[in-house]
Amino acid sequence: MLVLPVLFLLRALLLSGHVEAQSSTLEIMKLASMSLTEPLTCDKWDCDCTFNRQRSCCCGANEMYQLEDSIYERIKNLWQGVSTLKYSVMDLSGGYKIAFKATMDPNNIDGSLKGCFGIFTSNVPIPYTSISLNDGNGYNPTLGAFTAPRAGVYLFSATVYSSVEKDGRLYHKVQMMLNNIVVASVWEDNREDTEDSATQVAVLELKRGDQVYMELMFGRKLCNHLQHNTFTGFMLYPETNE
Repeated sequence: MLVLPVLFLLRALLLSGHVEAQSSTLEIMKLASMSLTEPLTCDKWDCDCTFNRQRSCCCGANEMYQLEDSIYERIKNLWQGVSTLKYSVMDLSGGYKIAFKATMDPNNIDGSLKGCFGIFTSNVPIPYTSISLNDGNGYNPTLGAFTAPRAGVYLFSATVYSSVEKDGRLYHKVQMMLNNIVVASVWEDNREDTEDSATQVAVLELKRGDQVYMELMFGRKLCNHLQHNTFTGFMLYPETNE
């Protein structure tokens, strides 16, 4: 079955001149191959692949091209996914940057006793007006309160310090408040020493807009070296379902 097409091909080559043979050989080969009815050594014959692309005599080349296209599309989609993940991580990590540190300023304290904050007739939020850190702008020195910019789990720490003259009485109680609820407290009531300090740490789960602040109990006071009184906090991790 292969004799007639081959003879047709040889006859065409002999009758054509050298220049014409160069220009028409591919077309003649294509016509000859298309007239074949039996399979060649390549199981998947593709004339377009052979005579137009000229890379292989088999459809296997097309399968390779399809695989290349598929891999390219997958890599492109993967790159888009990585880029999206990158920006999501950047947004999420940006939300982690919530932290503050504030201390009392002895020169900016209103109190009933010289050098002291207190005594008051009602509970009073403590004004930590000297701010050294306020990432996320959650802490408001005017209110003396931290307002959660986003939901999450936060850690807060407060150091309470007070000192009195010899034979004086240490008498204070400071409470950490979540909205209007007491979550931690530090107190002192004795005449055995003239100064004392204590630190309280609390881990709180907050919703957006929740407020945390420190307040001095009525009838109590903090005196002298008030700059040792500090209030700090930072986000441990955000609420991802917000």
